[in-house]
Amino acid sequence: MQLHLAVVLLCATAGLFAIAGAEDPYRFFDWNVTFGDIYPLGVRQTGILINGQFPGPDIHSVTNDNLIINVHNSLNEPFLISWSGIQQRRNSYEDGVYGTTCPIPPGKNFTYILQVKDQIGSFFYFPSLAFHKASGGFGGIRILSRPRIPVPFPDPAGDYTVLVGDWYKSNHTNLKARLDRGKKLPFPDGILINGRGPGGASFNVEQGKTYRLRISNVGLQNSLNFRIQNHRLTLVEVEGTHTSQTTYSSIDLHLGQSCSVLFKADQPAKDYYIAVSTRFTSRVLTSTAILRYSNSAGPVSGPPPGGPTIQIDWSLNQARSIRTNLTASGPRPNPQGSYHYGLINTTRTIRLANSAGQVNGKQRYAVNSVSFVPADTPLKLADYFKIGGIFRVGSISDNPYGGKIYLDTSVMQADYRAFIEIVFQNNENIVQSWHLDGYSFFVVGMDGGQWTTASRRGYNLRDAVSRCTTQVYPKSWTAIYVALDNVGMWNLRSEFWARQYLGQQFYLRVYTTSTSLRDEYPIPKNALLCGRASGRHTRPL
Repeated sequence: MQLHLAVVLLCATAGLFAIAGAEDPYRFFDWNVTFGDIYPLGVRQTGILINGQFPGPDIHSVTNDNLIINVHNSLNEPFLISWSGIQQRRNSYEDGVYGTTCPIPPGKNFTYILQVKDQIGSFFYFPSLAFHKASGGFGGIRILSRPRIPVPFPDPAGDYTVLVGDWYKSNHTNLKARLDRGKKLPFPDGILINGRGPGGASFNVEQGKTYRLRISNVGLQNSLNFRIQNHRLTLVEVEGTHTSQTTYSSIDLHLGQSCSVLFKADQPAKDYYIAVSTRFTSRVLTSTAILRYSNSAGPVSGPPPGGPTIQIDWSLNQARSIRTNLTASGPRPNPQGSYHYGLINTTRTIRLANSAGQVNGKQRYAVNSVSFVPADTPLKLADYFKIGGIFRVGSISDNPYGGKIYLDTSVMQADYRAFIEIVFQNNENIVQSWHLDGYSFFVVGMDGGQWTTASRRGYNLRDAVSRCTTQVYPKSWTAIYVALDNVGMWNLRSEFWARQYLGQQFYLRVYTTSTSLRDEYPIPKNALLCGRASGRHTRPL
């Protein structure tokens, strides 16, 4: 009897170790978020620092890693971080926007528990509340392929994060107050490259070697063009998708977008300009960094290289040329083209039109005439605890009807596992940029004018790029296909940050009646509770 019990215990212990051994790796981060003095454009202003850094530290991870990020809020106001492009599979509670997650109170901490499940690529994090993004608090995220998964290019000699974005000399509190008064923001004061103004950042290379740059547009309102003097850029990855390796003289990055380029240090040994400038603006802002060869014979000379300015066709043609590398592996060892999205029938078409106007004498922005206003309780918590009166499913329609802008907490319902078409219609004269949390989607078409059903004849149904942020050009449309395979409450928003703040966003509630853990995780045990969810219990430890 004792021998039998010993064998059972031994087998049970071995089983536990086998389970533990099979678990994906954990990476732990401990971040302290503070205000501090920064001087990115030569004047003192209040920035948001993470562990004293501006921008914040990079997150380095590998496919399927578990990221445990303990965030201490040492600001004097509530704070949240969102993880742009991280899909939060089955777990929208960790998304870090107010529709899903209670803010971290001043002086308190919250531990995000994320898994970068079945993802690779280049992304970034940012603060999502109170216009904090205008003061920093952002940083790069890179998800490397697992060692046994082939990558469609040799390992580069170096791998750099490059965070670019337009910037104001005013603190976020002043910009927020201006928006709260119903005013538009002025034109930005400059462009930052890794938190530095013109000439402030530098990147070191050795002659003859190839380097990877992971570039993200973390700015507030402008599309940007990126280029390196006398060097060519080969696009290899866009927001988690390996792309056909097309070479460009410069790359457009619209708000919220990320990409990876390779370049070879094959020029005479000296210093070269890296230039970033605004696109589609009557006044062009330009900033520079320095590419420095290790055996450099001299500093940069002459003017920075020029780039495209207001040419929309140039940008549209480049966007259409970005295609998926069908033979490359993604996060798993199978070709990215093995998912034949073009052979799947869509079950629903959602048309979304952005607009701008006044409501009660204040500037507002809208989607299908609805200008989003946050509720007093995160929508995901209201859903979980079944608290009524906070949001109404169907408070935004599937199609624009052209009516006046009105305020509401807009939530659209969609069925789990549906395969849908979303058309972004932009009738305004500026470039729009749209992001969907929780998903990557196929950008199947974009063109000028009004979308009609006949527009589908021009869709790319073979190798469209899969990403989480897409642009819509002025007086134009962009169409995407989305497989709704991730249950949750997901933010669909403008990346033009004043527009997002003043209502150009809503939530897509991807719903199933199933309560299986295979479809959605339960609320985290450490979830913060606020608003009308205060005092409730998450679940037993």
